[in-house]
Amino acid sequence: MTHSPGHQKWPEHKVEEKPLKQKVQVAVGDQVVAESASVVEVDEDNHPPRFYVRRDDVHMEMLEPSNTRTKCPFKGEAHYYNLALDGRIIEDAAWTYENPYDEHEALKGLVAFHDDKPGIEVRRSG
Repeated sequence: MTHSPGHQKWPEHKVEEKPLKQKVQVAVGDQVVAESASVVEVDEDNHPPRFYVRRDDVHMEMLEPSNTRTKCPFKGEAHYYNLALDGRIIEDAAWTYENPYDEHEALKGLVAFHDDKPGIEVRRSG
């Protein structure tokens, strides 16, 4: 385990995780990709709120590993997935942190979706 270099260098930058008391559903049209009542909301400075769900609550058969990797100085290395649905591919639609920095261990293995990509909708209820 390692500490986040981002938090060490920019201690004023906020990345807050909190359990969401609402159910979250991720859908493309009327096709549900994920549905969970066990959700972590991440509020990070200069980013929209993101909702991370348990892998068990995601239809992982709809996701294909992508070659894309990004490095967040606060959370760690993100591994991306393409969403394959009805012959359509939405590239880098979801991501996960398999080995996040210590400060964000709560995100380990959870899956988040780019609701800013065309067609992907994240709905909250309850």
